[in-house]
Amino acid sequence: MNTQPKSWYNMELEHVPYALAGHNVPWVLAARQSAFARFAAHGFPTRHEEEWKYTDVSVIGRRTSLAPDNIPPDPSSEAKLLAWALASEDIHLMVFVNGHYAPGLSMVGDLPAGVRMTSLADMLDDAADLPESLFDQQHKHTIFAALNNAFATDGAVLNLAPRTVLKAPIYLLFIASGHGVAIYPRNIVVAGDGARATVIEHYMGTLDAHNFTNVVTQISLSAHAEIEHCKLLQEGPAATHIAGIHAEQAADSHFVSHIFSLGGRLARNDITAQLLGRGCHCTLNGLYLLDDRQHMDHHTRIDHLAAEGVSREHYRGILDGESRGIFNGKVVVHTGANKTDAHQANHNLLLSRQAEVDTKPQLEIFADDVKCTHGATVGQLDDNSLFYLRSRGIDAELARSVLIYGFANDIIGRVGVPDLRTRIEHLVLERLPQGDQIKELL
Repeated sequence: MNTQPKSWYNMELEHVPYALAGHNVPWVLAARQSAFARFAAHGFPTRHEEEWKYTDVSVIGRRTSLAPDNIPPDPSSEAKLLAWALASEDIHLMVFVNGHYAPGLSMVGDLPAGVRMTSLADMLDDAADLPESLFDQQHKHTIFAALNNAFATDGAVLNLAPRTVLKAPIYLLFIASGHGVAIYPRNIVVAGDGARATVIEHYMGTLDAHNFTNVVTQISLSAHAEIEHCKLLQEGPAATHIAGIHAEQAADSHFVSHIFSLGGRLARNDITAQLLGRGCHCTLNGLYLLDDRQHMDHHTRIDHLAAEGVSREHYRGILDGESRGIFNGKVVVHTGANKTDAHQANHNLLLSRQAEVDTKPQLEIFADDVKCTHGATVGQLDDNSLFYLRSRGIDAELARSVLIYGFANDIIGRVGVPDLRTRIEHLVLERLPQGDQIKELL
């Protein structure tokens, strides 16, 4: 239900064509206006809608303007230090500040033949090399995807020619800098036949500001392509982050997604994968580590649309304080998708009486000869395991931290990029009492 007055949406609509990339390109302008018209007609989703019953996003319209800031402020010194540190690693780094490409902080390096990486804003202004289908998605995902289509400022566009192998990861660092700003990144990854690459998205913000990030990442895999996608959410304590990651897979392609939700006040990730060809493999992994009054919502959907597809989904949540986590995972095996092999699991660890989690794994099967399982658990630390560690001379607080880390490490250990895996390990250990001692015990 649309609760905002019509005049409010009309004022926001005035910002759509102006000062945004591609505003002089007729089809880009038409796509933006069409997207915002759909968003304005629907408005922000409410808890009366089944897909949003546990997540209230009304705070967005109260605390920030929807229009993006066209002049990004200077990032904090902490953010600059991280960018400079990353530039020394064996990666191709693109840095964005409030959704705008910052070449001075980036270090792309020499890309192999067959790899093209550029900013979305440059492609929208030119429009010659960007197919309309990649930008104007006809808003087929959530209503926030339509809002992103209207206001997208910039992002990374990665195009891999057939049989191209990109050994060094693509690292996209998005820095939220400012107070009460709206940020709209849009990333596009197109992998040709047999191409392989790793893409990392890292969202960070150090200020206690009510910033709003609305990001969409589109990933298209041709036959036999392999993409490993990692997302690290580490935004400020008052930030709101709404995101969509949408993959489309051709025959025999492999897609792996990792999401680590550690920061932000309110966040929602919608992850979808369409297995369009025979023999696709899809893996979705996720870890959310929450405390205080953080709210994290993960909605996933895997559509098996062809035979002999394989999907694996492993999500884990650790909740403390008065935090709340939501996991809603759906696997749909469509007619004709015979010999599908799908497994889904969500496990949650509650560390306080005030923490809460709502988990809903779902299976819909419309085909024969399939092997599909799903399950979910919600529990506390195991008393027997705690007793075992205490009996070995480990104090109670450290014993709890060891068990929590072991629970989280099931997901962390699945990341294929060693440097990123180490970085996430350190971030998790920093959140645990006596975390610096855990590595010595393991």
